Amino acid sequence: MHARLIPLASEAGPRPMAGAPPSDGALLDAYSRAVVSAVERVAPAVVSLEVRRAGGSGSAGGGSGVLFTPDGFALTNSHVVHGATAATVTLSDGRRLPAAVVGDDPGTDLAVVRVEGSGLPAAQLGDSGALRIGQVVIAIGNPFGFQCTVTAGVVSALGRSLRTTSGRLIDNIIQTDAALNPGNSGGPLVNSAGEVVGINTAVILPAQGLCFAIPVNTATFVAARLIRDGRIVRGYLGIGGQTVPLPRSLLRRHSLEAPSGVLVLTVEPDSPAARADLQPRDCVLRFGNSPVPDVDALHRALTEAAVGVPTPLTLLRDGAPLTRTITPTEAPA
Repeated sequence: MHARLIPLASEAGPRPMAGAPPSDGALLDAYSRAVVSAVERVAPAVVSLEVRRAGGSGSAGGGSGVLFTPDGFALTNSHVVHGATAATVTLSDGRRLPAAVVGDDPGTDLAVVRVEGSGLPAAQLGDSGALRIGQVVIAIGNPFGFQCTVTAGVVSALGRSLRTTSGRLIDNIIQTDAALNPGNSGGPLVNSAGEVVGINTAVILPAQGLCFAIPVNTATFVAARLIRDGRIVRGYLGIGGQTVPLPRSLLRRHSLEAPSGVLVLTVEPDSPAARADLQPRDCVLRFGNSPVPDVDALHRALTEAAVGVPTPLTLLRDGAPLTRTITPTEAPA
């Protein structure tokens, strides 16, 4: 049996027509080039973090981070560095350098560390507001200690909400199917242009492909405050409460705009709420111009701008509307 030579396309057979759609191989090559290019731009700025905490010996935990300024500021997660007494970063070129926690914000699970060194690379921060569902994204980090591991996927959803260990709800979370594992926390989520669009923060276990990142626009705002003040200032009322539905009779009688409110369960002594005469069983409906249909809406309204500003608080007491003026203070650490 004799082998038969098959001529190459360049030697015989029809050539692709001008204007014909690219082949699957060409599309895969273009995708690969985009991922490789993005990784080459960002990977040098991705660091591995090791932290020590009071009372521990040796490494007490760690994660990933990304340098975003040439003078050594890096973004990571609050849960990676919170309570750290010492930190060390390892760069992609093998250098191990000391670092200090500038500040962390458990409310958004973000933190800034300052790396001591020279000739440090820095990643370019992008615009998470420009992301679209289905867009290719790349996660870079150090899962299980495997340095500079790259996974790729797409933006699965935008505008998700994720509750942090502090109880706060982070809005506008990016959901992606780019695989994340322990150790990826604090590493960058990158677009195909090599710009950081998110900070990887969490996975849902045991589900697969449910991974989340904090938008870089949120991270930029928080980082600026942490570098300036070492902390994020938020308003505080001094109440404990829960979201409750409102009876239809009350909704109709008072033409209320939301079907629920925040039922006050406790009032802290000598707090803004106590000074404003809030009482258990009051139901908060509005804070200033913001409706308060649930506890998370009240948290969102208590921003830095609210601290020290007398603000009308609309509530129901014994089924009747009532307005009190309350002056939020800075939330305790």
